[in-house]
Amino acid sequence: MTFKVGVIGGGQLARMMVPPAIELGIDIRVLAEAEGMSAAIAATAVGDYTDLETVEAFAAGVDVVTFDHEHVPQAVLRALLDAGVSVQPGPDALQFAQDKLAMRERLGELGIPMPDWARIETPEQLDDFIAEHGGRAVVKTARGGYDGKGVRVVESAAQVEEWFLALDQDGGPDAGALLAEELVDFRRELAQLVARRPSGDTTLWPVVESVQRDGVCAEVIAPAPGSAGKVAEMAARIGITIAEELGVTGVLAVELFETTDKRILVNELAMRPHNTGHWTIDGSTTSQFEQHLRAVLDLPFGATGHREPWSVMVNILGGPADGDLDGPAALALADQPTAKLHLYGKEPRPGRKIGHVTVSGDDLDEVVFQARAAAAFFAN
Repeated sequence: MTFKVGVIGGGQLARMMVPPAIELGIDIRVLAEAEGMSAAIAATAVGDYTDLETVEAFAAGVDVVTFDHEHVPQAVLRALLDAGVSVQPGPDALQFAQDKLAMRERLGELGIPMPDWARIETPEQLDDFIAEHGGRAVVKTARGGYDGKGVRVVESAAQVEEWFLALDQDGGPDAGALLAEELVDFRRELAQLVARRPSGDTTLWPVVESVQRDGVCAEVIAPAPGSAGKVAEMAARIGITIAEELGVTGVLAVELFETTDKRILVNELAMRPHNTGHWTIDGSTTSQFEQHLRAVLDLPFGATGHREPWSVMVNILGGPADGDLDGPAALALADQPTAKLHLYGKEPRPGRKIGHVTVSGDDLDEVVFQARAAAAFFAN
């Protein structure tokens, strides 16, 4: 029997599921938002993922539906379930990746450590929260934000005035509310990736350190330096608890703060393969993309150990102004032959993730240098 997996969303995450699908003999199909997207090689349909008829027609030909992103509306997801479609992860779990307020409320019920936060409906409430938290706070839109979008550090409610004006436009269950969080004093950001099968089995990779620039992941070091012991144990416990209690299936990424007073706090959740796990393609026995496919099909997990002591992934952001990737790619490969280059088939533009570079080895300083050197050929 050949398994058929349908991926909603045609971005680079769907693209990177294609090689392991081929190796496992899985028939992978993609519903892309438009022609010419990253996962065009596997796109069997192009259409609106918010349109129920479009999604139902796509799902009719597959054994399981999974995702390149978390933006498919709850009504569409629940209609698929009602029609007997296997949706992994399901809407009951995905709601907590789609809505940051719902996520904070549920994690609070589970006793998961988080920054101090509040549901904000008026400018006055936000100004009060800011005053109570040292004069600054992080404000987030409850839905739709990513890569720094929908996130601001503010000193007054006036700095998000347009967000208050737009609050009632989305019509969702949390229309009319923003999320305010304390500005955490952290020493670094971490990420814990977990995979969970519908039958309940879980597995995880070692916790990694992520370096963010302008709200976008720039580099990942695996494993996180100095994390052996308590930090790794806390991150693993948090990740597995969230996966099990929220009923997540597939890959879950838990983004974390390691604070200056040695706490581990949950920042964000993603219920799909994640940028902080791209290093696993070249650096782990089983990549997050292969593991995600195994998980959503309820197949046995692969091992998650490191091939080398260290792996460093550097994102290629923006790319050359003239759009020519062939020249920089050839130079990077010649200059750093141990580097593994992954390009996403995207046109360069400022701030856009168009690819990444991974280098693995036993000397962290040398691995960092080689990965950065290879990525530097694509700088504007």
